[in-house]
Amino acid sequence: MIDPTGKSALVTGGGHRIGGAMASALASCGVDVCIHYGTSADKANALAAECREKGVNAVTMQADLSVPGAAEQLAARAEEAFGGVDILINSASTWESGSFDEVTRDDWDRALAVNLTSPMFLSQRIGSAMAVRGFGRIINIADVGGMRPWVHRAPHSVSKAGLIMLTRLLSQAYAPHVLVNAIAPGPVLVPDGAGPQVETNLSAETILGRMGTPGDVVDAMLYLVTAEFVTGQVLSVDGGQSERR
Repeated sequence: MIDPTGKSALVTGGGHRIGGAMASALASCGVDVCIHYGTSADKANALAAECREKGVNAVTMQADLSVPGAAEQLAARAEEAFGGVDILINSASTWESGSFDEVTRDDWDRALAVNLTSPMFLSQRIGSAMAVRGFGRIINIADVGGMRPWVHRAPHSVSKAGLIMLTRLLSQAYAPHVLVNAIAPGPVLVPDGAGPQVETNLSAETILGRMGTPGDVVDAMLYLVTAEFVTGQVLSVDGGQSERR
């Protein structure tokens, strides 16, 4: 297992929820963190201040990853801030819902841009630099919906399925020094504004009969950051939800 102390990380969607939990955990391990956010500036800046209290360098960077070229610009800014990025966590994600027949081109394009295209070009820019330096970790935050067809979240489901395949491709493209894996969370957080019945329903979908927590995803992320012989894999953190048919 490697010691990540002194490494640097870019966490997209790192201002809050699961992304924020991962950024905070990396800082606790002595990792300098670049916290990307789309609209949650206050939360991202507050989290960066908390990370700096842990003795690491922490900066925030805004970018709308649905815009062409934004991912490449974000990668360049993060590399400049830290002199290179050792750990890339592609966590930013959209979450459109609606029946299949209600999907619009805008819904489709935005989901693919944020959930798949941006991780591709962030990984291309940062991963190639990692390979030259001889060390790197890329972790893509996929979803159970990338392995099971969610007809009422079609753009999300298709984009996350693509992210899983991208993980496998990147693991070969940047081997042997850059390890690339994905985490597929299940019900570890309810959507913002959801009522208690949603948590009850999600708990019932798992084999364990309960919700997980962002900490469960953090544990998986830290394992993949420090592991030395795991690449091209998808680690489901879902309480067995993906095994339910």
